[in-house]
Amino acid sequence: MTRDVVIVGAGPNGLAAAVTLARAGLSVTVLEGQPTPGGGARTLPLVGERVGEAEGLLRDVCAAVPAAAPTSPFFAEFDLPSRGVELVVPEVSYAQPLDEGRAGVAWRDLGRTVEGLGIDGAAWRRLMGPLVAHADDVARIALGDKRSIPLEGPSGLAAAAAAFARAVGVLSTRAGDRWWRTEEARALIGGVAAHTITRQPSLAAAGTAAYLGSLAHTATGWPLVRGGIGEITRALVADLEAHGGEVVTDHPVRTPADLVPARATLLDTHVRVAAGLLAEPYAGRLRTQPVGAAAAKLDYVLSGPLPWRHPDVARAGTVHVGGTVAQMRLAEAEVAAGRHAERPMMLVSDPAVHDPARLGASGLRPLWAYVHVPQGSTLDVRAQADAQLERFAPGFRDLVVDCVVTPAARMSEHNAAYPGGDISGGLITMWRMVARPTPALDPYAVAPGVWLCSSSTPPGPGVHGMSGYHAARRVLRHLGLPVPTLSP
Repeated sequence: MTRDVVIVGAGPNGLAAAVTLARAGLSVTVLEGQPTPGGGARTLPLVGERVGEAEGLLRDVCAAVPAAAPTSPFFAEFDLPSRGVELVVPEVSYAQPLDEGRAGVAWRDLGRTVEGLGIDGAAWRRLMGPLVAHADDVARIALGDKRSIPLEGPSGLAAAAAAFARAVGVLSTRAGDRWWRTEEARALIGGVAAHTITRQPSLAAAGTAAYLGSLAHTATGWPLVRGGIGEITRALVADLEAHGGEVVTDHPVRTPADLVPARATLLDTHVRVAAGLLAEPYAGRLRTQPVGAAAAKLDYVLSGPLPWRHPDVARAGTVHVGGTVAQMRLAEAEVAAGRHAERPMMLVSDPAVHDPARLGASGLRPLWAYVHVPQGSTLDVRAQADAQLERFAPGFRDLVVDCVVTPAARMSEHNAAYPGGDISGGLITMWRMVARPTPALDPYAVAPGVWLCSSSTPPGPGVHGMSGYHAARRVLRHLGLPVPTLSP
């Protein structure tokens, strides 16, 4: 039987598209190569050489802190809390430890952040204050399709765009360093920019810093999900099935022959994977999107919380471990040049600090970490990661019970959308954020009857569902159907 819609990949974008299309009355089948759905939003047992399943530890396989989810137009309407997904909001959204026990601390309370930054507090307020005041509109700009003006929602779009442009202008060149007088403030915003895994400073890194930095001071901050990020996937799959859709797991799609006949096919895959499923000339067009740098994943098991030198760092949901701006820029430049950094940039989260249910049966705890590495790296970066963490949290090594390392080259074994460890869906530059996968007027329609709906399309990486939602709306327009409501 021919389905109305077949979607390849059950990541957040694929499931967002599936939910939208199923609610419109279409028959939807999602094909997932892994044994469980979720893609970059899965929570699975954490088992190592010295820790077994009996401990009951869980690891967030890829993403762990869905900072964009609360202000995503898709998830805002979908209403995660009403579906039993509890977002835990730390009082410190993120922190940047420095040597000698210093740190930059981004409290969810903007005023408290300003106070903590001392002589740079006023500058932080000037930069972030207007963005925070128009946070919903900033999110609509950042999460848009880069082809249209988002007309729905709050009316402060012009003010938000002006604040966003000003922040990008300040942060996109080395001249912006003069905006700050302390290393704490300089490093604090630089750590957010490093989420792009690209050279700094740059327009793309500045845009990321402005958007994510402003979210840190909103009511929802940078939340974690109680029980793990897989709870978001659970809610999406439940809604899809309630509207007649299905997810078929253990069904990898490697060639066109693995597809199921459908009126519309959507690909929640990396652009390079999508190219392998299409004929020419469509495949060749997709290959113009360069592959981005990569991340290796480390899942530590610790016997206690990290002993950060600066006590407020322990309150953060996300910790950027990279040192000063100069040190982070050097590390990211090394990665961009295809070399491993001696002191790599890391993103770290200790979820049990904010969700005690993440503790194991004997009190052990998971520690989530991404380490920035060159594309396709096969290196086990455990030694470099240990050194970075010991540097800012002396005594860390004494707490390590186990560690599961996934080199960048093996990330695709857990998610085919991460070839060579590229978790961003392609190279991150300002141009490539707009022209991904191509500069076409419709970046989602990639072949007759085929739409790309992954992070390789606007708005890019993140657990926000918007790439899938944008693609689904275009499919509905193609089929002459209205966009359904997403509320429970």
